[in-house]
Amino acid sequence: MEKFELLEVVKELEFDTEFVLFKNDNNKLYIKRPSKVPTRFRSYDLKKNFQIWMTEGSRVFRPNHLRLLLDLNLRVRSRPELRNNLLMGFDTIFYGLDPKEALNSLEKEDFHHFLNPIILIGHLAQAFLVEQEYSYNKESKYDPPSLFLQGWVRQFIDSPKEIDNLTMSVAKGQPPISKYVDLENKKSKRYMGKLKPMWYMEEKTSSLEQHYE
Repeated sequence: MEKFELLEVVKELEFDTEFVLFKNDNNKLYIKRPSKVPTRFRSYDLKKNFQIWMTEGSRVFRPNHLRLLLDLNLRVRSRPELRNNLLMGFDTIFYGLDPKEALNSLEKEDFHHFLNPIILIGHLAQAFLVEQEYSYNKESKYDPPSLFLQGWVRQFIDSPKEIDNLTMSVAKGQPPISKYVDLENKKSKRYMGKLKPMWYMEEKTSSLEQHYE
């Protein structure tokens, strides 16, 4: 399912019903729209609000963004030669491609460290992106709003920083490093219209060249 299709599913999702995004023998990832929310979330638009749920064996829980980010960081640490493949795969999900199609080649790779099957992680990323684009109820500094998360996805895959430092930064609500988002952010003075795939890697190279000049 492409991102625009999931967005339409979310828009039409009835209260207290679920829609399954991924399922295998041990995991299920699904979304649902609750008819009631806690008082602290009373500002939420119930018709736009939806929740992301997951089962793992007998456990049922709501995954958060850290599951996505930590999984990707673990993967690239175990297979650093696949860094660009991971970046490209999750960028294409950001741009709208079906996670199964975007990650088809990576699904065949053997990763020694990860949290969940990569196709599940792809669907999780897609659901979070739709959530930020459709359900986020505050003014964002990013256009599209989902660029905030995608910047962190890129940073967790590409950054040489230790995983605890990266996790602390995102847990504190800090923005991703500007080189991963600025040229794609319509609210940035550095915004550019048409960009090459993985343009931020050229930004990285350019910064290093300037450093050594």
